[in-house]
Order: sequence, then structure tokens, then C-alpha cells
Amino acid sequence: MNTEKLKGDKIIWIIAILLSVFSLLVVYSSTGSLAQRKRDGFNEFFLIRQLIFVILGIAIMYTTYRIRFTYFSRIAQVLFYLSLPLMFYMALFGPVINEARRTLIVPGTDLTFQPGDLAKLALIMFIARFLAHKKDDIQDFKKGFLPILLWILLMCSLFIRGGLTTTAIVFSTSFIMLYMGGAKFKHLLSLVGIGIAALALFLAVEAISGESLSRKNTWKSRIDEFINPPNDPGSQVVLSKIAVASGGLFGKMPGNSTQRNFLQHPYSDYVFAIIIEEYGIVGGTTIVFIYLILLFRSLKIARRCDKLFGSFLVIGISFMLVFQAMINMGVVVNLLPVTGQTLPLISMGGTSFWFTCIGIGMILSVSRSVSESQNTIENINYAPATA
Repeated sequence: MNTEKLKGDKIIWIIAILLSVFSLLVVYSSTGSLAQRKRDGFNEFFLIRQLIFVILGIAIMYTTYRIRFTYFSRIAQVLFYLSLPLMFYMALFGPVINEARRTLIVPGTDLTFQPGDLAKLALIMFIARFLAHKKDDIQDFKKGFLPILLWILLMCSLFIRGGLTTTAIVFSTSFIMLYMGGAKFKHLLSLVGIGIAALALFLAVEAISGESLSRKNTWKSRIDEFINPPNDPGSQVVLSKIAVASGGLFGKMPGNSTQRNFLQHPYSDYVFAIIIEEYGIVGGTTIVFIYLILLFRSLKIARRCDKLFGSFLVIGISFMLVFQAMINMGVVVNLLPVTGQTLPLISMGGTSFWFTCIGIGMILSVSRSVSESQNTIENINYAPATA
């Protein structure tokens, strides 16, 4: 990768690479117990695995960045319509892991793939394309708002079997995009009302049929645990609090976490607890600000982009990533019920890591276009006069 050819927002480049490299330290520190259980104490296995994910992820990000963002508008519908049958198949036939259907097994291998990662990105691209093409009709309920409303509700109904929080992130991101796209506020309120009614209907059908269509019991137990915190010293919530409390101002320093040996998923769901324990409040606060800077820079790109599709694409991707990050961190510090959301670019890699890299690559692609257009304007403005 030739750094001299990197254009666009340099701050986002730095954030993406910084968080990816930082994930190597965090994953290596938090997977000791996992390596003992599954790799006979070969602690470097997950470090090497994460390194491969990071190298490939940055390569994917760079490749996506090199593609002109207008091309994503052309393939938005294809990806969206491709993701729908994958989500249907996963919801009906996907393996049940932790009472949820989130993954599909790649035929002939032991590799897993989460269609939801593709579906989230495809939905954002689809909404961005729709808003760009229907900018004059979005305030008309029948012509502009209702068509996209139906697609959003359909996709959310497929996400609900995998988890309520992911569904909420998808729904909230869609809401923000429609709001930014100029939809009437009363129509947006109807979207919320219809969404709540659809969820209630879904749970009613589940109760009547007797089939387990959602993780209702898991949702209930997590909310109860949040409202009435357990006294069990082995509870994940309690262990996370201990990790946060023992971190102090500057932490125990890298590799010195103790709660990594007791938390069930210190390398994914509770990775922020390990960060605070080892790097302290200073380290944890720094991570929060990095994600906020990512959002701020993305909104700046969206504001400067002269193409509506590019603006909406950046808004959707950046809000989705930062929502997910804030939910993960909110769970760790006990501001939110347990959700199972990973920390983008920091939690141990999987296909979600690569799709995050694709999303950031799209943001960088838009920023590159903005940078090139501004350079063109400057060249025109400062061109020497000719006789």
C-alpha cells in the first residue's frame, strides 16, 4: 500500500489502523484462558489468527476505498436482494448457538458466516440509494415513505431471531437515515409505532404457536438482571464491574488483567472491560473519544459530499458502527442490559471484522471523492489567467 496515494480523510485512516493494531494487544491479552482450553496453552494461536484478520481486513478496506463510491449505488439492490434469502434461510435452518440463529456454515468447511453482517451493510446501501432517488417523494407517505418502510420492517423481522439488540441497531440506523433524508416527523413516529406493533404481534404469534421464534426468555432474564443486579460473584455483570473498578486511572498495564480468566467472552462481548482493567479510565475514555471522532469526521464527509447517495451511505455506516460500539461499552459499565454486541475493529476477528472494514472502506471512498472534487475546484480557482 503506497501511503503517498492515500487520499480522503487521514483521520479516519489513522483511527481504522490504530484500532485494528490495538486489537492485537487486547486479543492476545484476553485469550489466555481460551488458548488453555482449546489450543493446549498455545497462547500465540489467537494472536496469529487476529493478525491475519487485521492484515486481510486492512487490505479489504483499501480495496473498497479504491472503488468509486457511485459503484456501490449500482450494486446496492443486488446485495440487498441477495441478503434477503440468506437471512430467510438462516432464520429457518441456521444452527442454534446460544439460543439464537446468527450463522451459516460454509459448505465443505468448518467456517461460519453471519448473513446479518452482509444484510446490515446491504440495507444501509439500499436505503441510501432509495433516498437519493426518491428525494422529492420521501415526504409523500404512499409514494416515498411506505415503500422503504416495508423493506425495513421485513429486514428487522428477519434480524429479530438473531437478537433484539441487533434489530434495534438496524432499526435506529434506518430511522436516522430517513430523518436525515427529509422524511416527515409524523411518518417517522408511525415507523416507531408500527415497529412496536410488529414486535408485539411477533411475540403473540410465538405465544400462540408454542414455537420458540425469538430469544424472549433471554431478553427477559437480561432485563431482570439489569433492573435487579445479582449478588452472585460469578455473574458476568459482577465480573465486568470488578474489572472496571480494579482498572483505576491508568490500569494494571497490558497483559495483567485478572478478570479475563473469569469472564466468558473477554475477547468479544466484554473486551471493553479488559481494556479498562489494563489501561484504566484514561484508556477507556480514549477509546470512547476515538469512536466519537470517527462519527464526527464521517458527518463532516457527508456534509461535504455533493452526491446524496454518498452522504446517506456515510451517515448510515458511521451511525451503525458507533451505535454498536456505544452499546458494547454501555453494557460493560452497566448502563445497559447485556446484549452480546462486539466492539467494532477491536473484538476478536470474524467475518464481522471484515464487513466493518468494508464499511469503513466505503466511508473512505466517499471521502476520497470529496477530496478529489475539492482539489479540482482549487485547481480551477487558482489556474493562471490566459490571454
